[in-house]
Amino acid sequence: MSEQNRQVMIDSLPEDQLQESNYRLETTDVPSPGGGQVLCRTLVLTVGAGTRAGLQGSASYAGAPKVNIVMNGSGVARVEHSNSDQFKPGDLVICPSGWQDYSVHDPAALSPVTDDIDPAHYLGALGTNGLTAYFGLFNVGNMKEGDTVLVSAAAGSVGHLVGQMAKIKGGRAVGITSTSEKCSLLTSQLGYDAAVSYKSPDCRADLKEACPNGVDIYFDNTGGDILEMALRRMNDHSRIVCCGVVSQYDTSNPAGGPRGIPGLLVNKRIRMEGFLVFDFAASYGKARDQMKSWIIDGQLNPLNDEFDGLEKAPAAFVDMLAGGNVGTRMIRVAD
Repeated sequence: MSEQNRQVMIDSLPEDQLQESNYRLETTDVPSPGGGQVLCRTLVLTVGAGTRAGLQGSASYAGAPKVNIVMNGSGVARVEHSNSDQFKPGDLVICPSGWQDYSVHDPAALSPVTDDIDPAHYLGALGTNGLTAYFGLFNVGNMKEGDTVLVSAAAGSVGHLVGQMAKIKGGRAVGITSTSEKCSLLTSQLGYDAAVSYKSPDCRADLKEACPNGVDIYFDNTGGDILEMALRRMNDHSRIVCCGVVSQYDTSNPAGGPRGIPGLLVNKRIRMEGFLVFDFAASYGKARDQMKSWIIDGQLNPLNDEFDGLEKAPAAFVDMLAGGNVGTRMIRVAD
């Protein structure tokens, strides 16, 4: 075992867009587990846009943003030493590792994983991202066969799964993303029926063409102008699933709400609902079993977008917020 523990610390809170300089890398001794505790070696970390909301102070579940602490995050880790009867050295677990090589946890904070599937999927399709896609689409969106499902940030960690799940259940999937390359990936690799670039000068016309029969469910990961544009395509009695507001995270001046929403909601009897994936914690096991079966039989194709090395985590985060990722952004920390 290495005698040192590298930690990525929050050095300063971002004043506007996140910068690599908001972090610093420190080295400390490897922590020792106490009675009943477990020492874990981080193998893979995941980086999500919601973590940026925590640094902004706009995510109530994340608490107030702080400096001089290890950057928070979830990881797949290997048990290195255990003072608990529940785990033994060599076990693979999901844990709130933070951005560091080693972390100590009580057994209740650890969830065992199996290696019959890429363990990294437990941070993506079988982790918060996949669970968010699953419960947002089926429980909040109440998707039905034949529905047209429009997804923003459709090539992102949650969005690339939402469209595939919609197709599995007999829906029509339309994605909104940034570049023509991502549009092609959505339709050629992930099964989307159509994709639109919000950077296109003809974006509104493109969206109308892609949704000739309107939209039954809009899975909103972005808010802002894209939400306003999607509202114009919604059908009567349609549903808007408010998952995230990534267009407003990486700034010191989040925009106000879209204009004209009350009238549209009333006239078209649209239901618009926000949610947190933690609301459905009691059903995580059943959802994971379903998604795992879809992955194994090839119906669901999760994409993991990887950087190599703990020291690359800040750069990977900044790049992701700029739209550089396809699928779930991962940091490989150790073999």
